[in-house]
Parts: sequence; structure tokens; C-alpha cells
Amino acid sequence: MEQQKSAFIAIVGRPNAGKSSLMNALLGQKVVIVSDKPQTTRTRVMGVLTEQEYQYVFIDTPGFHKPRTALGENMIKAVGAGMDDVDLCMLVVDATKSISPIEEELMDKFRQRCLPAILVLNKIDLVKNKEDLMGLIADYCGRFDFAAVIPTSALSGDGVATVKQEIQPFAVEGLHMFDEDTLTDQPERLIAAELIREKLLRLLNKEIPHGIAVVIERFSVREDPEIIDMEATIFCEKASHKGIIIGKGGAMLKRAATYARTDLERFFDCKVNLQCWVKVKEDWRNREGLIHSFGLDS
Repeated sequence: MEQQKSAFIAIVGRPNAGKSSLMNALLGQKVVIVSDKPQTTRTRVMGVLTEQEYQYVFIDTPGFHKPRTALGENMIKAVGAGMDDVDLCMLVVDATKSISPIEEELMDKFRQRCLPAILVLNKIDLVKNKEDLMGLIADYCGRFDFAAVIPTSALSGDGVATVKQEIQPFAVEGLHMFDEDTLTDQPERLIAAELIREKLLRLLNKEIPHGIAVVIERFSVREDPEIIDMEATIFCEKASHKGIIIGKGGAMLKRAATYARTDLERFFDCKVNLQCWVKVKEDWRNREGLIHSFGLDS
């Protein structure tokens, strides 16, 4: 039997760089939600990939940003905590954007913690001029000594196999921390809540999605036939937002629930009976008690 090896890898970067999409691509299965809205990921999410003797534990973190709410403060704490006791950091950047103070600060954190890092330039399918890409790579490498630089497209899968190759040398000998079939550390209720929130993020506009939290109040499995009965409460910050989420005649809420049910049934591999309600909790993003009860503290 070959010696087991493991690596803990923090995935960090600015909001909307494609960190969650990359982790899903590496795992070969969706375990964390994605949208085109910044700050979609609110907490650390762990994804586990076991291939023969190697086990990689990816820690997806919220987008690094300047916080404006108590929830934002918790998200930034989650980024720092995600880099604790890891073997490698993966800085995921949008290949269409130049270096910002966010990337500068993250590279400073790598130096302060003496952490090795690889640079993943995501969204290369959107780069029209490849000379611009080479210039961006040179700019990053002039500021930090990356162990590897990998152009990727999490959307198409280009470069994902190369990422796996480049992280392999950072795996250290020792027994695997998780069973071979483990995919994530997220409880089923939290996964379900996030899949529902993802649909709302995609359907709603402007500031409303950022003020939404989803809590699964009931999660029970019928044995014959196998059906999951699920009741979800969607919390928002304003009564006007509640009306928008529900929509005329309940159309928006019904649409979000229908889309969510499709993903839930695919993930849990059984029928799902989903019921959703909407409640108002004013300014919940600045109320630590509610942030904790929603499972969003770091």
C-alpha cells in the first residue's frame, strides 16, 4: 500500500475572481454556490478531493474586501482563519483585471505567514490579447515569488488538471483526515440553504441579494418512497424586499424554489418537497446574534 499524503490548501482572492467555481471544478462536483454577484461565499467552505494516495483539502474563503457590515467583518475573519495551518495558498485572480490593493494585501499576508503560494489566473477565456496576460503574469511575479503560475478557466475546465499537478508536491506524508468518499464538511442543511440562496442571487438585482439569508427549519427524510421534506425560511432586511422576493402572485418565490428543487434533487439524489417562506429581520447583517443563529459567523 502506498504511503498516504495530504495537503490543506486555502483558496483566496478578491470577490468574483472565481474561487468557488475553481473549487467545484477541482472536485468535479458542485459543493459551493456560485453567482455573478460579489461576496456570494460568506463562510469558509471545505472541499475534499481524494485521488489514490493523495488527499487535497481545499478551503474556499469569502472574497477579500473592505467590510461595511458586521457580516462583512466576519467574512474577513474567515479569510484569515482559512489561511491558518495550511500547506499552501492559492491566489485566484481575474485574468482580465490588473493587480489591486486586495491582491497586494493578500500577498503581504503570505509573506508575513511564510506561506508558499501558487497564482491561478482565472477567466483566461475572456482575455482577448494574450500579451496582456503575459504582462499581468510578469507584474505578479515581480511582487511575489509564486511556486507556480497557472492560467485557467474554471468555466471550461482549462488548466484545472495543471492545478492538481502543481499542488501535488505540497502534500505531506500522513494518514488522510477524511474518508475517501467525503466531499465536504458542510452539513446537509447548510448545503440546501445555500443552493436556495444561489437561485435568489441569480434572479434578484441590485442590493437585495446581499441582504438575504436562508435557514432550513425542517429537514426530514421519508423512507418509502425516499423523499426529503424541507422547509426553508428566507430572511431579508426590509418589508419592501420581502415583496420583491415573493413577487406578484408569489411568482418570484415559486420560480426560485423550482430552480432550487432541481439542484437539491440532483445533489441529494432523491425527490425533494420544498416549502419556502419569507420573513423580515431588519439590519440583520449588523446584528451579531442573528449572524450567529444563521451560521454566518467565522
